[in-house]
Amino acid sequence: MENVLLIGINTRSMLNSALKLNYNIFSTSYFSTSDTPEIENKKIILEEKDNESSGIFEDNFNAKYILDFSKDYIDEADYIIPISGVSPSDFPTKDQKKILGSKNVSNIEDKFKFYKEIRNEFKTPETFLIKDVDEAIEISENKPDVKYIIKPVKGSGGYYINLLNNDSSIQLNDGENFILQEYVEGINLSSSILGSKDSKRTIMNSRLLTENDFESNNSFIYIGNILPLTDESILTKVKDIDKINRDMIETSQNLAYKFDLVGSNGVDFILNENGLYVIEINPRIQGTFECVEKSLQINMLDAHIKSCLNEAVEIPKAKYYSYKKIIYSPCRSKYSKINLDNIYDLPHIGTITEKSEPLLTIIDKNANFKQLYEKVENSSKIVIKEVKKHRQDAI
Repeated sequence: MENVLLIGINTRSMLNSALKLNYNIFSTSYFSTSDTPEIENKKIILEEKDNESSGIFEDNFNAKYILDFSKDYIDEADYIIPISGVSPSDFPTKDQKKILGSKNVSNIEDKFKFYKEIRNEFKTPETFLIKDVDEAIEISENKPDVKYIIKPVKGSGGYYINLLNNDSSIQLNDGENFILQEYVEGINLSSSILGSKDSKRTIMNSRLLTENDFESNNSFIYIGNILPLTDESILTKVKDIDKINRDMIETSQNLAYKFDLVGSNGVDFILNENGLYVIEINPRIQGTFECVEKSLQINMLDAHIKSCLNEAVEIPKAKYYSYKKIIYSPCRSKYSKINLDNIYDLPHIGTITEKSEPLLTIIDKNANFKQLYEKVENSSKIVIKEVKKHRQDAI
């Protein structure tokens, strides 16, 4: 039986799918959720303890440490599946051949290189490589009618993205490269792609959600997805949802062929009155993983592995709507059990989650979109209410 290593920020959802397959499973994860399946070969970076804080993710997470921590697992693995937080380029060259997924990702993960690769073929926001905020302001002053955002050259999840308002107080982290990008206002969308050596196909389009969709706070942090993409799930009035879906499918498949994407990958877009803008490619299993599984009623990890091995995968039509919503803690709070049937990625009872850190995930499915949306939003309100009951900071 072959050994498969899952490695990244949170392997919980992939583990559930992996345990249904005929492999020896190894796992290294940053987060230690209480609902992560117990397996023999499992390593956790963040060991949650009663009455102790889980800290600040951005300050504590380090992909290199995860790889060093997993060296024995990497040596034993026949196959490696990197999940969000770990890039194929992080691995030594000798281990990259074990990776199941897109391997040549340097021109995708570097957002400026990606921009230069696609700008003449696809509609995409104008982008500049910058060394400091003063340079960003100088560029923006030459185009006063254009809004801009500053983001790291490498990164995901919407972290460290700031709207530029001629405000030199924005701090850029030393040692990191940043881009200045035209700020395209519109609807966030995403395509899930399944690629093999012989074919690339879009299997699902979704509405991508950020904090800004709920609080209008100029935060670009990823908060979830709703799929499949329909007149209802797009959450705003549009003229022709069928054309939007066709354009997303065509564009994402063209990008998949251009960058030879293998396995499960994602393409993020913004849609407005000027059309569909390509924002980035996520060259790995995406946050829509469980939603796609629930909607299509398939094992997405099995589909990913088979595609990487160039085996045929049958993709059925969507049977359900699925909605994923990440809840970020509204305050510093000690976790207590919450009695809901659609919450996942749960902290251990008694551990402390800092304000604005990821707390848990709500995921559900229903053939009726209105019922699904109402249930997830109601669950969200219940979670927030319960968390505030156990707050650890001053009111």
